[in-house]
Amino acid sequence: MAKEKMYEGGCLCGAIRFVATGPVGWPHTCSCKMCQRHSGALTLSWVEFPRDAVAWTGAGGTPSIWRSSAKSSRAFCPACGSTLGAIDDAPTIALLLGSFDAPNRKDLAPVGHSYTSTRPKWWHVVIGEKPTP
Repeated sequence: MAKEKMYEGGCLCGAIRFVATGPVGWPHTCSCKMCQRHSGALTLSWVEFPRDAVAWTGAGGTPSIWRSSAKSSRAFCPACGSTLGAIDDAPTIALLLGSFDAPNRKDLAPVGHSYTSTRPKWWHVVIGEKPTP
């Protein structure tokens, strides 16, 4: 039997930690206004997991949440304020790639971009292109 993949990460201060297991779902970037306001960044990079595949393991327990829409809440650390992701009413948790300990894993690479119409016109996100050193 194949070993189940594990992905670990957490917030800036380390109080909120997570372990996500299993296959990743729809790694993508998003430039919607909600993501921009939530993070202060023009684009966020996300990866989704089923809710029951994410365990909150740090001493801080589960992240704080703020209801951001009719179907989702934003998750963050109450101690340092780090953005961790979104907890949807559907059984999905979308974690931000920047919160992963090893975000360079190939299976976490974004395959799509949401809400390109709300990105600044000078901001270009290229999916699947190798970065230059």
